[in-house]
Amino acid sequence: MASKKNINVDLNSVLHELSGQFRGLNTSEPGQWPWLPKAAAFLAVALAMVVFGWFLLLSSTTDELEAERAREPGLRQDYRNKLAQAVNLDELRKQKIQVQEYVTQLEKQLPGKAEMDALLSDINQAGLGRGLQFELFRPGQVAVKDYYAELPISIKVTGRYHDIGAFASDVANLSRIVTLHNLNITGIGPGGAPATAATAGTGNLSMDALARTYRYLDPAEVESQRKAKDAAQKAGAKK
Repeated sequence: MASKKNINVDLNSVLHELSGQFRGLNTSEPGQWPWLPKAAAFLAVALAMVVFGWFLLLSSTTDELEAERAREPGLRQDYRNKLAQAVNLDELRKQKIQVQEYVTQLEKQLPGKAEMDALLSDINQAGLGRGLQFELFRPGQVAVKDYYAELPISIKVTGRYHDIGAFASDVANLSRIVTLHNLNITGIGPGGAPATAATAGTGNLSMDALARTYRYLDPAEVESQRKAKDAAQKAGAKK
């Protein structure tokens, strides 16, 4: 019995001594605390940092998870699209070949740089063949696009109504692409004077038009256009 009392007394004294270390602590000078409050404070701070870091990590992970969940519908749709393309791959390849053949046919309707003079001669001959008189046939400045060049031609012809109509039809049926724009047809009286109400129908007609023909760019011109475009983009980016 005496030994049990001694043990109880010793435990009580130890607990009393330990709890006494937490009394009268000066919070402004934690360096002077007894070892037990220091250890308890260290453990509390460490535990708080662990809990804070855990929630911070968990929060960022949750954001990433939500972002991935938001991407899921788009990825599913992309997968379906690619799966449909894979299933129809042979058909798509056939369509690609057809498109390439169609583009080749269109390119054949565009003259090259060396063929432009012959095309201009064809337009002139189409008018002369219909008995029209050219008062103006002036090629303009070539406008170079990405993959083709456009040449405007100012035209003014005089002749009979049906001959002018046939000339426009002949131009439309040339093997190369030529289009007519801004057509303006006026009457001409006897002697070439502008037609009046009294002389209308007694003379010829005059047609002003802007013809546009197109040619494809050769590989060197395409490469030059690409370099010029890249240079312009770099210059714009520097600004």
